[in-house]
Parts: sequence; C-alpha cells; structure tokens
Amino acid sequence: MNLPKTYFKYLLIAIGFILLAPNSSHAGGFPVRPKRLLLSPSFSYFYADRGWDSLRRKKLFDNGGQFESLGFSLYAEYGLSRRFTLVALLPYVKNTYEDNTAKTVSRGFTDLEVGVRYYLANINYIYYFTVQGTYVQPLYTDLGLGYKQQGAEIKLAFAGSGKVLGKNYYFTAENGVRQYFGPDGPIQDRYNATFGLTLDRKFRHQVSASFSGFYSSSNFTKFSPIQAINKNFAFNQVSLTYGYTFSRRFSTFLSAGHFINGRNTGDGATANVSLLFKPFR
Repeated sequence: MNLPKTYFKYLLIAIGFILLAPNSSHAGGFPVRPKRLLLSPSFSYFYADRGWDSLRRKKLFDNGGQFESLGFSLYAEYGLSRRFTLVALLPYVKNTYEDNTAKTVSRGFTDLEVGVRYYLANINYIYYFTVQGTYVQPLYTDLGLGYKQQGAEIKLAFAGSGKVLGKNYYFTAENGVRQYFGPDGPIQDRYNATFGLTLDRKFRHQVSASFSGFYSSSNFTKFSPIQAINKNFAFNQVSLTYGYTFSRRFSTFLSAGHFINGRNTGDGATANVSLLFKPFR
C-alpha cells in the first residue's frame, strides 16, 4: 500500500518526541540510592499540520494532512550501588496520519531501551557527572513504528542544584550519541538541557524550562514509502514544565512544548503528563 510521504517524515519525529519526553520528570543526572526504585510513567501527545522540508522551508502538509501521535512510556531506574544504577525505557505509541484522500494508523511498542548508568564523580554532593550505556531492542515488525534495527547509545550527563534570588534551583544537561546497526543505520545525537526552580519552602511547587533536540545522519538521504528508511532529519524544541510533589514518594509533572526549527520535521506542538513514583525508600 502506498502512503503519503509526509506521513513517514512526521511519524519518525513523533517517535523521537516520545523518547525525549520522559526527561522532564526523572532528571537523569541525579543519583538513585542503592536498593531504591524510581518509576516514571509518561503520557504524551504530538500534533502537526505543517513542517520543514529538507531545505528547512516550512509549509502546510499536502492535501490538508494532519499528523497526531499519542504515546505512553514507562521509565524505571534501580540503584545497584552508590555508583551504578540499572535503567530501562518501554514506549508504546499510536500514530495517525489523515488527509483528504486517506487515513493511516500504526500502533504498538517501539524500541525497548535497557542500560547501566555510572556516577563518575560529584562535587560536594551538589554537582554530579554520569555516563550511561544503553542497548536498544526493537519490539515490533511493523516498519511504521521504527527502524527495526538494534542499536547502542553512550550518554553523558551533568546535574546540580543551588540557590539563586532566594529560590532553590536545579539543572540537568544530557547528550547521547546513538548508533543503529543495519543497512545505512543512522547515527544520532540526542540532547537535552533543563533549568528549574522550586517556588516554596516545602519543595512542593516547581517550574522548569527545557531545550532539547535530535540530529540524525545517514548515508541514505532519500525518503521511501517504508518509514524506517527515512534516516536524515533534525529538530529543536523548547518546553515548559510545572511539577507538584505530593509526598516523598509521589510527584507529577505537566509539560507543553513546541518545535522551533528543523529539517524534514513537523512544526508541531507537544504535551506531556509524567508521574514519578518511589515505591520504597
């Protein structure tokens, strides 16, 4: 079945957003103590009816096209020791592209990510440096859900906290380089920076701003009716997050964002709801 080329471009970008979304809730640069478990389910939404082409020119989708993605992901981190933690991410997505001529829906689990995080060093237990190795395993056969290729990633992170203008602040900065294994498997740079403030003395209310992006490069530069072959794209997005801590074991985060520039991407809006559980301490 031949599907609109535009659909495959923005399906890839939506999957990228699903992978980036959990960063707003679990602040990956800070340590999880030994024998402690952190769980973060996340619900996300992406919508676009226009985008940037390969020359970064923005226009509406052909034939009144609209792309919508609904996603659920579960992030988990378990402390093995003071320096090592196990991490995992399991995403599920439903992607819909509809225009004046056709409607296409793909749904299912995408790429399971399993890795080990190592806390390299800290400065006065305020600033932390980490490195993480991740293995990527596809859980699908439908090429409308991803590359269907295994991959590996190395990620560096820096995080810290302090006080500014009488408010407590925190920040995280992460950069990961991922390689997919297979014909023309792309190499990707994924980055995220977040700065947040707590608004009250009980540390219940917080706000944060994030800048994140995705750059994917491959020798294969043409688009194909098979979505997984589309491997050259880039985007940057900004987002705002409000968080509320109910207790030491449970917090929630509400985020909204927008893509600000890109290549072969949708000019889309995003929304995310994340929960943070610490079942035992």
